[in-house]
Order: sequence, then structure tokens, then C-alpha cells
Amino acid sequence: MATGFFNVPPPINEPVKAYAPGSPERIELIKTLKELKQLERDIPMYIGGQQVRTGNTQRISPPHDHQHTLGHFHEGDASHVHQAIEAALAARTQWAELPWEHRAAIFLKAADLLAGPYRARMNAATMLGQSKNAYQAEIDAACELIDFFRFNAYFMQEIYRQQPESMPGMWNRLEQRPLEGFVFALTPFNFTSIAGNLPTSVAMMGNTVVWKPAYTQIYSAQVLMELFQEAGVPDGVINLIYVDGPVAGDIIFSHPDFAGIHFTGSTGVFQNIWKTIGQNIHQYRSYPRIVGETGGKDFILAHHSAHPRQVATAITRGAFEYQGQKCSAASRVYIPSNIWDEVKGYLQADLKSIKMGDVEDFSNFVNAVISEVSFDKLAKYIDAAKADESVEIIAGGGHDKSKGYFIEPTIIVTKDPKYVTMCDELFGPVITLYVYDSQEFEKILDVVDGTSPYALTGAIFSQDRYAIDLASKKLVHAAGNFYINDKPTGAVVGQQPFGGARASGTNDKAGSMLNLLRWVSPRAIKETFVPPVDFRYPFMGVETGEDLNATGQGGF
Repeated sequence: MATGFFNVPPPINEPVKAYAPGSPERIELIKTLKELKQLERDIPMYIGGQQVRTGNTQRISPPHDHQHTLGHFHEGDASHVHQAIEAALAARTQWAELPWEHRAAIFLKAADLLAGPYRARMNAATMLGQSKNAYQAEIDAACELIDFFRFNAYFMQEIYRQQPESMPGMWNRLEQRPLEGFVFALTPFNFTSIAGNLPTSVAMMGNTVVWKPAYTQIYSAQVLMELFQEAGVPDGVINLIYVDGPVAGDIIFSHPDFAGIHFTGSTGVFQNIWKTIGQNIHQYRSYPRIVGETGGKDFILAHHSAHPRQVATAITRGAFEYQGQKCSAASRVYIPSNIWDEVKGYLQADLKSIKMGDVEDFSNFVNAVISEVSFDKLAKYIDAAKADESVEIIAGGGHDKSKGYFIEPTIIVTKDPKYVTMCDELFGPVITLYVYDSQEFEKILDVVDGTSPYALTGAIFSQDRYAIDLASKKLVHAAGNFYINDKPTGAVVGQQPFGGARASGTNDKAGSMLNLLRWVSPRAIKETFVPPVDFRYPFMGVETGEDLNATGQGGF
């Protein structure tokens, strides 16, 4: 067999297409949107390379037009979880033994397919199924996922290249083994790129996967699976199932070959998973890897030296892009009193100009929230704020689910920094502002740090470098991704590895080498070229005239 030392092409972040009027990408995307809307997809599970249809179908509709039917998916049961595990374990040995460059090639091919023939379809599926506008779909479903494929392949190469030093007469080597068993990937609705990255980053390192997406992301998950198959992912390496969470968990987390979980979702679910794994720890072949990114209550903090227009723009973009349904979305803001009136004016002007509606109207900045459950939760918080005399809604506050699940971008101003919407994770286009005395910057840092159990993203706006330094130090554990004079969203693969600590997850940084290292188990190998033939060490030699018996060391 021919061998060599192979170099993965150095990755470059995928350029974001503009989708300007008349552009080729816009024309193609509009055409694809129309084609997908005219179809009703019959969406199977994929287990061991087989398409599995149960007949127990669930309807999929766009969140912004819940009367329209995009298709139906076949829901599975416990038997399909067992089948997926068996398929993953059956595929494991051959996949793990495949030379790494062939695994890399598969996902580099997936990147090129997504950058080319799959781009419009992936973006259109994300727009329709998850109610993302064209730009948000482009930066997520296309560019970020392409980056994950290319950068992860490069990081994999760098991991394998890291080798220990060797002394004369020996050769030390380090190999990175796939985990012993299968990995469970549990993915969210809000980012198609995350849904694609969680199973593929694990598989790239030689593991096999059982993948369960959120039901509200299945429409684009189907396109992801088609992409993986065309790229050459072998049967059984990634098994896609649509099964109720507790049903899947009961089986997976009690299986002796469960080797790890790659998770993005709610903090409560993740903590329950961790507890379950702990209770079952004696059943496993090895200690499972637990990797998760969960909730956030992400902040923007302005200093009295901040530029009001910059702060207002960061709030509008950070809080309301993709309806605030990003783990990183700005959710609480602290504004100094000296710039408040100006910031308020800019925000109100911004929100008056924002259009909300269907994703097919490219002039809409805001679309629908993901589901009726989400809509009802957000509407409840907004209505409570309307009835509370201690807070003021200065923009938005409307909501309507007659056609789609539309929540108007809403700004709440509170006089209590611990008001409920300053503390609770809402996951929608609702942001709460607290105006603090501009001379009490140091005090507000303690409030920011202590208000939320989460620590995902946060931002500081200031023209005063001493203030920036102070905030960076006092908020050192308040955000895994910390932004200076920028909104707290938009992390780019290879540039800002993403993840938070505290209640926001394990901070294993998707989009970096750190994450991939979680999916391998190193083995150190030492080879000695000329082994010794005498057990005696030089120190045991006796010099002439030495009397070892005199010191009590010479006998038994």
C-alpha cells in the first residue's frame, strides 16, 4: 500500500454571497424556493444506509406560514434507536481503520458540493423550514458549514501531526484513536451548520454516530443527509433518526457502548443528560465524552464613552437577527445614563424601519419564531411586561400567530436589573435594557457578572481602554466569547472558536482543534531499538574497598 505525509489544503473562510437584486445567487435561490414549496417531501430516517419509513408521519410547515405543508417525516420508535446503534457499531471498525486522508477527502468534497450545487437547496430548505431570511441562511447553512468541513479537516491533520520527542535509542509515537463505541449527536433547530457539524466532526475523527435532530429542523436535516451520502460517507457511519428525546435517551444512555454525546440545546436537557450518564457510569465500556453548548443570557454593556449609534446598531443586529433565536443573541443590555436618550432614539428609529414577514420577501429583516410553543412563551413574557407598571415597552410588543408565528421585535426598559426578562432565557426577539448611573461603571460590572448563570457571549462598548481592560478582567468568566466594540453574535469558524462555560456548556469550542480532540483517545507508543539484556543498573556496581554490609545494605 502506498503511503505519504499528506497536506490538507489550507482552509479559507467561505465568502458570503450578497444576494443583491439581479445577482445570479438571488435568481437561483428564488427559483429553488419556489420549487421546494411546490413539493411535499416524504422524509425517511436513514439507518445503516437504508431509508426507513414507519408510516407514522408528522407534518412539516414553515413557521411563517403554518397552513402550508412542506412535507412529512416518518417518526421512529425505540426499535429504530436500537437499529441505529447496531448500524453504527457494525460500521465502526472499517470506518476507524480507513486512512485519515480518505475521511478528510469525504468532508472536503462535502464542502465543495455545498459551496456549489447544494448551496441554493440548503439555503432554501433552511429558509422555509426554520424561517431564516436569505442572508441568515447563507451565513449559517452554507458558509459556516462549509467552513466547519474545511477547517475541521485541517485541524484533524494538525492533531495527527503532533508527536512527542524521542531520546537516543528509542522512538516515541502518539496515535489518536477513535472512541470505543458510538457517539450520540443531538442537534438544535436554529443552526443548520450546527446540525451538520455535530455529527460530522465526530465522524471525521473515525467515530460512528447516531444523530437525532430537533423535529423543527428535520426539513433541512434531510438535505444534509443527502449531501453526506453524495460526498461518500459510508453506510452506517452517520445514522439519522427521528425519535422522541426521552425514548432515544433511555436506550442510548444505558448502552454499554455509548462513548459520548455531542450536544447543542437547552441547559435543562443537558444537565439531565449529564445526571443520567453519571447514574449509569458503571455500565459503560469507557467514560463517555460529554460535550455540550447550551443556553445563554448574553449581554451588551456600554461604557459612558461609547458611541450611541454603534451601541444601538449592535443591539438591533445582536438581538433581532434571526428573531433572537441564536444562542449568542443579545438578550440584556446595560446603558449608561449619559448616552441613553441618544441610544433610545436610534433604537426606536431602527425598529420603525424593520419589516417582518415571509422569508420569500427579501426586504424582511425579521421572520417568524420557530414554533407555536416558542410563540406562546414569548407572548406570555411580553403581555406580562405590558401589565407591569415597573417596566416600559419602548418599541414593539405585538404578536400574531394567525398565519405564522410572528413576534414583533420588542424592547423592554426596566428599572430593576434583576427583572425577570433580564434573567430568564427567552430565545426570541425580545431584549431588556437597564439604564445605570454613568458614574457607576464598576458597580454595574458586578451586576452583569452575577445576574445570570449563563456565560456564553457578551460585549463591551467603550472608547476608554482602561474601561475595556477592567471589564475584560472582571467579566473573565461571564462569557466564553467576549466582544469588544462589536455585537455578541457572528462567531466565525477558525477565527472565533465558539462556546461558553458556567451553565452555557463545556466550552469545547466548535470550530477549533479543541473540539476535535474530544472525539479521540490518544495512545502513546514507545519503541526501544536495542533492548537491555541485563537487569542491573550502573548504580548497583561496587567500588573496590566499599563494605556494603557495614551499612546494612548488603544482605537480606
